[in-house]
Amino acid sequence: MSDAQTPPVLILLGPPGAGKGTQARMLEEKFGLVQLSTGDLLRGAVAAGTEAGKAAKAVMEAGQLVSDEIVIAVLKDRLGDDDTANGVILDGFPRTTAQAEALDGLLASSGQKINAAISLEVEDEAMVERISGRYTCAECGEGYHDSFKKPDVDGTCDKCGGTEFKRRADDNAETVRSRLAAYHEQTAPLIDFYKGRGVLQEVAAMGAIEEIATKLSEIVEQAKA
Repeated sequence: MSDAQTPPVLILLGPPGAGKGTQARMLEEKFGLVQLSTGDLLRGAVAAGTEAGKAAKAVMEAGQLVSDEIVIAVLKDRLGDDDTANGVILDGFPRTTAQAEALDGLLASSGQKINAAISLEVEDEAMVERISGRYTCAECGEGYHDSFKKPDVDGTCDKCGGTEFKRRADDNAETVRSRLAAYHEQTAPLIDFYKGRGVLQEVAAMGAIEEIATKLSEIVEQAKA
């Protein structure tokens, strides 16, 4: 099977708040790709009752971390589903070089490969401001931001007129900085791993959503060629 006949496999890397979810959904709609996150994969396998899903369920119910072997087995099953025929975007997996090597082995067994590992490059302090400033209407869930999107009338939701707002407990500067530090520590080896494989694509992700989407679309077009 030639590269042109195999569905592209893309990896999306980026810290919390970088916009991975938004960009992945846009690529799904435009190219018919399927976004696969570790959490979704495991929940789907457990719900389907597959052998890998049963193993994952037992581990999770015991309050333990699911092993790389189980995650790879779940991913193998999922890549065999018909809806992945146009390609997939992996979000949140792999997290370590050991997982990346296991993933390479899995893909090689079906004639596939990683076409691009896309790293969304953002500024840490901008991410702290972006995430720690978020809040939502307690009534309808409309999203707001201290700096970027305030209600037209202070204290009143534009959408439903509600006057109660809420913030996620972990959307604070200290927690965000801690999550960013953990991301850099865990992901730096992956950046080097995929750079060494010649498939790393770094995309500046501080601009407009549409501009970033255009850059990502160009990478997907190349991967599908």
